[in-house]
Amino acid sequence: MLKLPPPVWALIYIVIAGIVSALYPWRAAIVDLRVLWLGIFVTLAGFALAVSAATLFRRRGTDINPTSETNKLLVIDGPYRFTRNPMYLGLTVFTLGIAFCVGSSPMFAVPILLFLTATFVHIPFEEAKMRRQFGAAFEDYTGRVRRWI
Repeated sequence: MLKLPPPVWALIYIVIAGIVSALYPWRAAIVDLRVLWLGIFVTLAGFALAVSAATLFRRRGTDINPTSETNKLLVIDGPYRFTRNPMYLGLTVFTLGIAFCVGSSPMFAVPILLFLTATFVHIPFEEAKMRRQFGAAFEDYTGRVRRWI
């Protein structure tokens, strides 16, 4: 599962939820969960968070690829002051916004599945790599900043 980054998993989950939603008219059958204005706001907020975190990595010259051999720098400023995983948080919030825009029940499974994929597959791998590479500095950081929010 590490070979596919979380944005690819998000796309896979969205496509599957879209197909399931198309096969059965969830919104009409249960309740209309569409809140377009909220969906747009949440989608934009998630996108902005993820992009700001990725941009900070690029400005600092460190590798954004979580499976790279090493990172040049432990980034702990910007959105990383509040969450250790702003790119994953932003992507999860982004998919929640899409769910509100679409309004079908299966689409609300996407942010949950993405959260679980990041929490149990990608983040443990990345944290182990950061511990090996940055040692006490990473331990200090994890003691001050939460994994998600």
